Amino acid sequence: MRIYNTYQAHQMIEWADERGKGHEMKEALLSAHFTDGRNVSDPDVLVEAAEDIGLAGAEARTALEDGSHADSVRQREAFWTGQGIRGVPAMIFNGRHLVTGAQGIENYTSILEQLGYSRNSFT
Repeated sequence: MRIYNTYQAHQMIEWADERGKGHEMKEALLSAHFTDGRNVSDPDVLVEAAEDIGLAGAEARTALEDGSHADSVRQREAFWTGQGIRGVPAMIFNGRHLVTGAQGIENYTSILEQLGYSRNSFT
């Protein structure tokens, strides 16, 4: 499996989110990459994903070509790298506790308990 630059994919997610379909776009892109092995840095794949969730392909392509969401994606990226995030997965608890890497259910449960959450509050 290849790793692709997701900069334009994040722009598509933001564009779709403005149309109430951000979550659906994330799901479509995750499926395209992990299930179908598609290149999520390819504009054609991004446009097809938009169409698959009921959005206009021509509008999606225009958003990619004009870069209308590029600045906000870069600003969000700068914010999170400024918070110390250098890779994924990265989880921030209570807005101040950064945990990087896949930790597993037991470790996440322990972290939540250490932060004062009872086991009953997240089951």
